[in-house]
Amino acid sequence: MKVLITGGAGYIGTKLVKHLVSQAGIEKISIYDNLSKGHHNFFLGDEYEHAEKIQSVQGDILDTRQLKKLMKDADVVVHLAAIVTTPFANTDPHFYEQVNHWGTAEVVYCAEESDISKFIYLSSTSVFGASEMIAGEDTIPSPSTFYGISKLRGEEHVNRLAEKKNAINIRGGNVYGYSKSMRFDAVINRFMFDANFTNRIQINGNGKQSRAFIHVDSLCDALAQTVTKEVESGTYNLVDKNLQILDIVDVLKEVYPTLEFLFTNQHMNLRELKISPDSKLFNQIERFESRELKVELEEFKERFAF
Repeated sequence: MKVLITGGAGYIGTKLVKHLVSQAGIEKISIYDNLSKGHHNFFLGDEYEHAEKIQSVQGDILDTRQLKKLMKDADVVVHLAAIVTTPFANTDPHFYEQVNHWGTAEVVYCAEESDISKFIYLSSTSVFGASEMIAGEDTIPSPSTFYGISKLRGEEHVNRLAEKKNAINIRGGNVYGYSKSMRFDAVINRFMFDANFTNRIQINGNGKQSRAFIHVDSLCDALAQTVTKEVESGTYNLVDKNLQILDIVDVLKEVYPTLEFLFTNQHMNLRELKISPDSKLFNQIERFESRELKVELEEFKERFAF
């Protein structure tokens, strides 16, 4: 099996390659990334197992000619490339529209014209916007940010592809945890960096807002299984736990006992979004092991150089 991963040098892509490259059924992994986020760490450090399977091509998802060429030598496409700028999900709508919406449209168009058998799109639980009710896979999306709107529009293109191909949307929760190509704008990762190096974190709002989270290893385990196993076309949620920001702070204080924290705009009640961890995807792949947040953060702490 030959796999093409758009945005493959990024935070999630780097970990996904680690999950896929050692599998006997994977013949080749093509990484397609414009490196606009400066993710060069993918190319450094310890050599990947079976590194001969990996090729890297620098390019943009709006480059249709390059995409079509790469898809001639692929069986499965995993579309990860996106603009994600947490917590600024409501700034510069044109940027989100161009990359997350129309960029996905171009990737889907190229897939439609190719002989690939499976297309996996990593969407986001942001498509649900804000709600006091727990959202499930049957909940009607109602995005409240430009980012969420752009990801939902991307899903619509993938759904059209499902008429011809095995097309799968996976709505991931807020991702956290160590990857060689780190994102430190995501809330838990940002907290960990600040806690480790400044012993102080900043909380926006009153901290009572809840979000749905998933560890990067759990996400990539599920994505890798979706690549290699038979999964029906459709849209699936993929989260592990729902946490209030104050819950995260409580665990951080166990990991860093002298941690200080400051509130900004404490009078504000920020948007609430909880997602049911029960997914139809787990009827078709093995469910990842859910671990305690403290264990995950202690492992993360060990990754810091000092």
